[in-house]
Amino acid sequence: MNRLGNASSPYLLQHKNNPVHWWEWGPEALAEAKRLDKPILISIGYAACHWCHVMAHESFEDPDVAAVMNELYVNIKVDREERPDVDHVYMSALHLLGEQGGWPLTMFLTPEGEPFWGGTYFPKEPRFGRPGFVQVLKEISRLYHAEPERILKNRDALKQHLARGAESDGGTLGLDDLDRMGLRLAELIDTEHGGLQGAPKFPNPTILEYLLRYARRAGDEEARRRFLLTVEQMALGGIRDHLGGGFARYAVDERWLVPHFEKMLYDNAQLLELYALAHAETGRALFKDAAEGIVTWLEREMVTPEGAFASSLDADSEGEEGRFYVWSLAEIREILGEEDAAYFAKVYDITEQGNFEGHNIPNRLITGEAPAPVEERLAAMRTKLMERRSTRVRPGLDDKVLADWNGLMISGLVRAAPLLDHPEWIALAQRAYRFIHLSMSRNGQLGHSWRSGSLIFPGFALDHAAMMRAALALYEATNDASYLQDAETWRDVLLTEFMVEETGCLAMTARSADPLVVRPQPSHDEAVPNANGVFAEALVRLAQITETQDDHQRATEILTGLIGIARSSPLGHTSILNALDLHLRGLSILVTGSNAKPLHETALRIPYLDRSVRLLRSGEALDENHPAKALVSSAQEAQALVCAGMRCALPVTTPDALMDQVQEMLKS
Repeated sequence: MNRLGNASSPYLLQHKNNPVHWWEWGPEALAEAKRLDKPILISIGYAACHWCHVMAHESFEDPDVAAVMNELYVNIKVDREERPDVDHVYMSALHLLGEQGGWPLTMFLTPEGEPFWGGTYFPKEPRFGRPGFVQVLKEISRLYHAEPERILKNRDALKQHLARGAESDGGTLGLDDLDRMGLRLAELIDTEHGGLQGAPKFPNPTILEYLLRYARRAGDEEARRRFLLTVEQMALGGIRDHLGGGFARYAVDERWLVPHFEKMLYDNAQLLELYALAHAETGRALFKDAAEGIVTWLEREMVTPEGAFASSLDADSEGEEGRFYVWSLAEIREILGEEDAAYFAKVYDITEQGNFEGHNIPNRLITGEAPAPVEERLAAMRTKLMERRSTRVRPGLDDKVLADWNGLMISGLVRAAPLLDHPEWIALAQRAYRFIHLSMSRNGQLGHSWRSGSLIFPGFALDHAAMMRAALALYEATNDASYLQDAETWRDVLLTEFMVEETGCLAMTARSADPLVVRPQPSHDEAVPNANGVFAEALVRLAQITETQDDHQRATEILTGLIGIARSSPLGHTSILNALDLHLRGLSILVTGSNAKPLHETALRIPYLDRSVRLLRSGEALDENHPAKALVSSAQEAQALVCAGMRCALPVTTPDALMDQVQEMLKS
């Protein structure tokens, strides 16, 4: 019996008609494995995963393969986006087995959920140097029953390693250390194409943010050039959807030409921030267009009826990866006519032979940017092509709402809005925030995933950390005290439900959650920043906003512990290092008085890498320990005070004076 028919996950629902007797993850499935004394086969993937679809079509839809699975195993299907904790535990086990990892993740477990062997994609028949799936199924089952000592040996070794949490070495880091790491990072950047050297190429937003922070802090022009080269090449490459906006997950080549065509909310959330920063750094239209394209795509395709943001778009349509996005020269000619088609083709690398498996991925890696009149002509052509593309069979939409990914996008919208002069983006962010706050929260604690009225609860550490950071961004932008209260509520949830005192690290799962074989405490960044890094940044920003002694002490203590963990592998912990940079040199800007809107808007246009902003409401008192308390004038006129640590400059009353004051204090 296939039990996925009532699942909320679009990925699980894709498998509801498989002849495999799938279970959802839960104690019932483990109890069934114990009752039957069968090993568990757990298959983990996600809706936009191309190779997950391939394995499904080859094996899970085949009645003969399914019969072997059903006879020998209790089979569990997991959406890794719905259950990142389950995915993390078993992906970590696969890494310990010496495998590189990836999805679909195929693991074999004891009836207690303990991993003992696994892999990723298995072809139905032996090929690619991999054994056939049925062959694997039969051999693992034989070993489980005939040679249990081998199974137990693997199980014990994996459990021992999985149980080890991140450990701090007790060391510290200062600005000189951050600069040395920044210099080493700059040397790892591909000087021709940008990004980390080699292929495939991932955007790695937290790493790029660290590179930019270093370049600005140290005045390293070469590091700045390599950051800008990276975001430029991504914006010109095929990884960017030049017609519809937004970015694909990654590029399979070193030039950013050929994307893995799935579009993920979390990538675009982080890239929105980066392109806003790049535009603030340079004023280049290319970067503004890339950021605006992300939001255009978001509003057109990713906003749910409730106002929140959907998770992803599939890479495949009509059973073919990328089909929705690629073109032939003949199609371009048919739509644009000979003259415009020739012009468009020259700019966007469209040829008879194609640049991707006989098709064309529009890109501008060869031609680059063009003057404004040329861009206006091209925009009209892109509109016509988009109209035609909208008639194609669309890639599948995974419309579940994830609190953590929504939190990342809310922050991205709010932070990018003042840098790109799009105040309407704040309202878009507020609508999504409101849905998560009202529909995905129980007694102050967040759930993780919502779809069609079904909520997965309790949520994970990153749900609370990302939404805490989003709440602070909205508080800075709107001065609505309810956002600050929410941030403090989610801070307290993280401290009580997720913080592991022995390690000083957040666990992924809440204390009240159903236990896994181990309680994971990852600290390294992946495609999304780690919860510990996001929490650290939010704590630092909260302390800079309130300037209370308790908030400063808490941020310092937690960040100090995390630094001891990050030191051993800096490149994997850049979200923590970015929080440290904000802690060591971030400015606190306090705006007071009547008619203060111009000063407040100016403060928000200062890149968020460098500052936290608070607009003091009429009648609102500062904390006794606030460094600006003695300087806040009782006069009614608008003024801004800029503080670094416990040192504050004299009040300024004009936007220009505020900008000058900030630049002077950043240099000192």
